[in-house]
Amino acid sequence: MNKQIKTILLTILTLSAFTIALIELSGVSRKALFNKYGIGKGTKEHPSDLQLQSERDDKVSKMPKTTIWFDESKHKFGTIKEGEVVKHTFKFKNTGGNPLLIADVIATCGCTIPTYSKEPVLPGKEGSIVVAFHSRGKTGLQQKSVFVVANTQPEKTPIGFEAEVK
Repeated sequence: MNKQIKTILLTILTLSAFTIALIELSGVSRKALFNKYGIGKGTKEHPSDLQLQSERDDKVSKMPKTTIWFDESKHKFGTIKEGEVVKHTFKFKNTGGNPLLIADVIATCGCTIPTYSKEPVLPGKEGSIVVAFHSRGKTGLQQKSVFVVANTQPEKTPIGFEAEVK
């Protein structure tokens, strides 16, 4: 293969990887591309994850508003080894007068995986969100945000963490 063709192929590969990274980081890939291209459409008997999430979003948006209070909104893991997976539980309380239902918890990076209860949290009761950070391929100071989308005022509540990855 001549040098010019190799250069062209390497350029195409680099641009493709860059485009995929931009789509992933922007969060566009999760819903917009699925909606645009009809990927992941389920049936009435077997709805897709996207359909279930859309139904949950609709349900939460129609619920009466409440308020949420986190014990801490930013956690510091300190220094961790590259490749280590660390987890933190963010505890919250429904401080409003209506049941609180989380529609979604959105991480700003694919290295951050949130999990949360799908059940309503009654007024005065507590709930939690567990956030796992996969540090493989990450070095230096890492600051990540997670947005809790619920029937709260405001609708999106930011929480996050930082870690020094060595």
